[in-house]
Amino acid sequence: MSGKEYFDQGELVAVLTTQPLDRTLDYKAPEGGCFLGAFVEVPLGPRKVLGVVWGPGQGGFDLSKARSVIRVLEVAPMREEMRVFLGRVADYTLTPMPAMLRLATRAPGLGDPPSMRKVYRLGTGQPDRMTDARTRVLEVLRDFGGLAFTLKELAEQAGVTSSVVKGLVKQGAVREEDSPRDLPYPHLDPDRAGKDLTKDQAAAVARLQAGQRTGDYGTTLLKGVTGSGKTEVYLEAVAEALRMGRQALVLLPEIALTAEFLTRVEARFGARPAEWHSGATMTERRRVWRMVGQGDAQLVVGARSALFLPFRDLGLVVVDEEHDTSYKQEDGVHYSARDMAVLRSAICGGRVILASATPSLESWANAEAGKYDRIDLTSRFGDAVLPEMKPIDMRAEQMQPGTWISPSLRQAVLQRIERGEQSLLFINRRGYAPVTLCRACGEQIACDHCDARMVEHRFLKRLMCHQCGETKPMPDACPSCGVEGKLAPVGPGIERLAEEAEATFSDARIAMLSSDLFGSARALKAKIEEIAKGDADIIIGTQLVAKGHNFPKLTLVGVIDADLSLHGADLRAAERTFQLMRQVAGRAGRADKPGQALLQTFQPEHPVIRAILSGDEEGFWKAEAAGRQAAGVPPYGRMAGIVLSGPEVAPVFDVGNAMARNDAPLREIGAQVFGPAPAPIARIRGRHRVRLLVKAPKGGPIQDAIARWIAPLRLKGDIRLTVDIDPQSFY
Repeated sequence: MSGKEYFDQGELVAVLTTQPLDRTLDYKAPEGGCFLGAFVEVPLGPRKVLGVVWGPGQGGFDLSKARSVIRVLEVAPMREEMRVFLGRVADYTLTPMPAMLRLATRAPGLGDPPSMRKVYRLGTGQPDRMTDARTRVLEVLRDFGGLAFTLKELAEQAGVTSSVVKGLVKQGAVREEDSPRDLPYPHLDPDRAGKDLTKDQAAAVARLQAGQRTGDYGTTLLKGVTGSGKTEVYLEAVAEALRMGRQALVLLPEIALTAEFLTRVEARFGARPAEWHSGATMTERRRVWRMVGQGDAQLVVGARSALFLPFRDLGLVVVDEEHDTSYKQEDGVHYSARDMAVLRSAICGGRVILASATPSLESWANAEAGKYDRIDLTSRFGDAVLPEMKPIDMRAEQMQPGTWISPSLRQAVLQRIERGEQSLLFINRRGYAPVTLCRACGEQIACDHCDARMVEHRFLKRLMCHQCGETKPMPDACPSCGVEGKLAPVGPGIERLAEEAEATFSDARIAMLSSDLFGSARALKAKIEEIAKGDADIIIGTQLVAKGHNFPKLTLVGVIDADLSLHGADLRAAERTFQLMRQVAGRAGRADKPGQALLQTFQPEHPVIRAILSGDEEGFWKAEAAGRQAAGVPPYGRMAGIVLSGPEVAPVFDVGNAMARNDAPLREIGAQVFGPAPAPIARIRGRHRVRLLVKAPKGGPIQDAIARWIAPLRLKGDIRLTVDIDPQSFY
C-alpha cells in the first residue's frame, strides 16, 4: 500500500475499477484533489464507471493524454484494512481484483447525491374497501416491520401497480412522506436488560466479553447442543462490542431465519439492526452500505456477502450455524464466508464467534489444535431436554409398495396428534419424485441441457431440472417411445411424502416447508410463523427445517431416509449426514415437553448412524479426523477444484489433458493432479464440464503453484476455467 494518503489536483492516481481489466488505470486527480481509497467515477472509453483510488499512478506515458477523474462520490472512502482484505481474498481465491471490488460495491445508487425522496410506510387509516391488491400492499408493509419503500419498490414487492399504492395513500392506510435518502439506523442500547442466563451461559458470556476487551483478534468456537441458548450468549458478546463503540456483524445461513432473529435483537437492544440480504429492498441495501461506512449502523444482520460491507470499525463477527454449506459461494468469487470472516477479523483486530451444535470438522480441528478457543454449552435452556433418539430398522418393518412412512413411525405420529403436539417428517429431497421412468421403454426423463434427471413437481404440474432451473410440462406420453400412460414416479420427494401423509393422517393439518414451494422470502417467513404458533399437526420438511427454527409444540421428528446422503464421492458425506441428522433431531422437544427423534434406516449398524444415535459427538469427530488425516485431505491437507467447460466436449478435454501433462509447478510443492474426468454432472446449461482435482500437503503454497500452472494457458473459443480453492462440493 502507498504511504501517500492525499493526491492534489492533477496528480496521477491509480484507480481500480469494477470492469474486467487486469490492472489499475491512471487518471488525474480531480479539482479539489482526492484521498486514497476514495470512491470515484472515471471515464473508460465512452462510459462512466465506478472505481476506487488505489494508490499513486504509474505514469510512463504521455501525461497530456491522461484523463481526469470525473468526480469523487459522497461516501466514506474505502479504509486501508478493507483494501488489504480484498487483496488477501483475491490472492487466496485466485480472483481478479475487479471482481473483488464488484463484490464490495453491491449496492445501487452509490453515486447518487444526498437528497429528499418520497417514501411509503404503513398508515393508521382503513381503506373503504379491501381488494386482493390492497391486501398485498398492506401485508408487505406489515411484514417488513415499518421499513420505508419507494413507490416502485412497494408496488413490485406487492405485485401491484403504483396506482393501488396511491389509492391507499389517499385513504390514509399508507403514509407518504419526504425523507432523506439515507438515514442513520436507530441507536441500539447494549445496557438494556437481556434474558436471565443460566450458569453455563453466564460463564460463556464472561469468557467472550473478556476476550473482546483485550482489543485483539481471536476466534471462539461456541459449541452448544440445539436449544442451549447460543443466541443469547452471542448477543451479549454483541452488546460488549457496542459498549466498546465498535460495530458487529451477525451472519445467518438462511434468509427465513431473519424474521425471528430480528425480533430477538429488537427485544434485547430496543431497536432493529441493519439488514443485508437478497430479501432487503434496493433502497435499504444502499442505506446499509452508506451507514456502515459512516459508522451509523452499529449492527448488521446478513447473508454471507455482508462480510464485504465497508465497516468503519468491525469489532465482532458471529457466524451462526457455521457448519452450513450455504456459507460457501460457488459462483463468481468462490469464497467461504466462515473462513473469510476469520481473515477479516484478523486484519481489523476483531473477534469471531463460530456458533454451531454440530461444527464443521475444520473448526473442530482448529479448536483441537489450539488455534481457536472453544466454549461448550452442554444443556438445553430452561426445562427443555435433549430428544431421545431411536432407529427404526426398515428391514423389520412391513411396508406397503409405494409408501415410505413405516408403521412404527405412523403410530408415533398418531400419538402426538392425540396429545395436540406437532410432528416433523423430514426428507432431504425437493419435488414429488427424483426420477420419472417410462415402464414401456425404461427411459428416465432427463434435462435437455444438463446431464441430470428432471424432478417431477406435481403441485406445479411440471418437471424441473435442479441444476439449471429448466422446466417443462409433465408429458402424458414418454418423450422417447411415445407410449402413453406408462410414466411412473420413482422414489419419494417432499410432495410425494406429503401426499402419503394426507392419506395416512386424513384429519391432520399438514404443512410443507421447502425452499422451492414459496414465491418469496416473505411467504416462507409467514408459513414458519404460522407453524410456530401451532397451525399444523404435521410438518413435512426438507433441509430448510434443520436451520435453527424453533417450533415449541414439536415433540417428534421422523427422518424418512437417514441413509440418503451416507454414500457418495463427497469426502464430507459422513460429516454432513451426521450434522443434518443431529440438527433435524434437535428441532424436537425445545420447550417443556420431551422430544423424540426416530430415524428410519436400513443400516442401523452403520458407524455414522450409531454415532448419531449415541450422541457421542467427540467420538465421531475423532474418528472422522483420523480418517481424513490418514488420507491427507481437508482439514489435514489442501484441495482445489478446477472445472473447464465449453459447448463441445473434445476441446475441453484437450485443455484438461494438456494441464495434467504440464503439472510441474504443482509437483514442485508435492501436489497431485487427478483427472481430467467428466464432472459428476458432466453437462449443465448445455456446457460440457471436465474436472481436475488438486491435492496438496497442508502447508503447501497451493495458490501460488496453481497460479503458475494456469498462467500459460490460452483458452480458445468459448472454453472457461474456474478455480475453487477448498471446494465444499464436488459436482
